[in-house]
Amino acid sequence: MGNPAMLDNPPLLTIHRGHRRPDKALVEAFRGAQTSHLVDAMDGRGAVDYRIKPMDPANAAFAGPALTAFSYPADVVGVYGALAEAEPGDVVVVANDGYTTTAVVGDIVAGMMRNKGIAAFVTDGLARDRAGIVATGLPLFAAGIVPTSPASNGPGVVGAPVVMGGQHVRPGDIVVGDEDGVVIVPLDRAAAVLERLAAIRVAEAKAIAAVESGATATDRIRAIVAGAKVIGP
Repeated sequence: MGNPAMLDNPPLLTIHRGHRRPDKALVEAFRGAQTSHLVDAMDGRGAVDYRIKPMDPANAAFAGPALTAFSYPADVVGVYGALAEAEPGDVVVVANDGYTTTAVVGDIVAGMMRNKGIAAFVTDGLARDRAGIVATGLPLFAAGIVPTSPASNGPGVVGAPVVMGGQHVRPGDIVVGDEDGVVIVPLDRAAAVLERLAAIRVAEAKAIAAVESGATATDRIRAIVAGAKVIGP
């Protein structure tokens, strides 16, 4: 016979508190970082699913600590909980199991998040009311747009680790976005990523300067081509 407790409905909303928060200076060090540079600094890892893109590419740059939430597919309770729990500067990261039938956020909630000083909102679900979202000024990333509204029956969870857009995200991890997408920097690796980021920026600047001076290849490209197996005359 099964466990009768398994038949109980879960709470409408569960909130986990007391997670680590990064130092504000550490977060500021990531502000303005290019997402492609951050991925390079993490050995090609860290970027969320390519479909998660900004509603407004002209207002896509942000950096902040993650406040995670899970909103059950077709439901918005987890988003409501994150709205209530978020502190100014937080990035609300909502896992929605990549659900693509109803939206998990719209312009009204986006406006309230902006009023609270939330830095950005990122979800692997969908959004609605794009024009209204853009008007709020909140950087908001989603996997697409659909007019259909969600329910608010739960369950929802706030402040626990989630998998969102193919990336594991823990509360307090540093989230950085730009027009290309979103990158998750694990908090326990943030200092090391910053060190590598500095070197990558220097190398990138040199490469760009070379291109602007007329370069048509790099040393690496030339070495690969020189070692090619050539067939034919």
